[in-house]
This record gives sequence, C-alpha cells and structure tokens, in this order.
Amino acid sequence: MTVLIVDDCEPMRRLIKSLISGVADAIVECGSGGAAYAAYEAHRPDWVLMDIQLPGLDGIAATGQIRAAFPDARILIVSTYGDEPLRAAARTAGACGYVLKENLLEVRRRLEAPCKTSNE
Repeated sequence: MTVLIVDDCEPMRRLIKSLISGVADAIVECGSGGAAYAAYEAHRPDWVLMDIQLPGLDGIAATGQIRAAFPDARILIVSTYGDEPLRAAARTAGACGYVLKENLLEVRRRLEAPCKTSNE
C-alpha cells in the first residue's frame, strides 16, 4: 500500500510515518495543499492522510481538487481541529474519514478498513 502524507509540520509527518510504517509499503510526503495534487497524480497512492491547516491551499480544498480529478481517491483528514463544521466540510469535499491528531493510533486502523462515505 502506498500512502501520501500531507502536513506542513515535518515532525508530525515523521510521527505519522512511524505509526503506519508496518501497514504502508511506500510513503510519500509533501508539506502543502498545492503540492498534494501533484504528489497524488505522480504516485497514485492508496490513501492520502491530509492535514487541514496548510500553507496556501488548505487541506479541505486540496481534498476537493484531488477527489474531483480522481473520484476513487481515498483521503483521510488528520487534524488538530475537530469541530463539526470542519468535519462537514471534509465530508462535502469527499474525505473518507476524519481523525484527530490526538488519536493518531486510529489512523492505522482506518488505513486497514474500507473507505466509508460518512465520518464518525
């Protein structure tokens, strides 16, 4: 499985990478929403782990762009912010799920589960 991690914080990308290294065969990283589309197009990962607060294009807008061009893309929002309006925006953009960074161990479980259209 190939996973794309999109987060502007390099230590956070490193932490997520260490948590999923046993699940993912290949891990691609980028630090902005603008770079996420190009990285997705180049690598066609099985999963994208997308932060919301990114420089330039935010993670929700980047999710929408990727899903518009690649309807089968599986994108999991991984964010510090858990309020309902952001969760709703993520669903509207096409995210498969939403995990708070305080629950990063949940990311691994989600990668192993099928993509659902609703978020918890």
